[in-house]
Amino acid sequence: MSGQFEASVEIDRPVEAVFAYLADGRHDPEFSPRVQEITKTPDGPTALGTVFRSTVKDAGMKTGREFRIVGLDAPHLIRWTEQSRNLVTAEGGYDLEPLPGGRTRVRIFNTLEGHGLGKLLVGLALGAARKDAPDFGRRIKAAAEASLTPG
Repeated sequence: MSGQFEASVEIDRPVEAVFAYLADGRHDPEFSPRVQEITKTPDGPTALGTVFRSTVKDAGMKTGREFRIVGLDAPHLIRWTEQSRNLVTAEGGYDLEPLPGGRTRVRIFNTLEGHGLGKLLVGLALGAARKDAPDFGRRIKAAAEASLTPG
């Protein structure tokens, strides 16, 4: 079983700056409280094949996650897929659209898939993610606007 959740948010910063911020997954802890720590390999700008390794806490349990960048079209598209073998894995991305006045619309989405016993858990994970999606979008907006100087 699998399913998707998504959120859209408008950020009061230019698309190029928002893209650069989101493409560097090391910013994830700024808007995702479940991310405890994260590293990037290799050093340098995010590119196709860049890997982000993180420790996340879900439902009181810590797990290791590894995501590979599989799509990158600056400043409009970022795609990732999970490489780790967890009970529930994700793949998803960001779609960015420039708006008048130096603003950016961001659509984030993730498809969660259950594996083995995770097929029983994915429904719960999806329910929680869908419920949090609007707040997740607001956290991304707040973090990006706080981190990026106005255009």
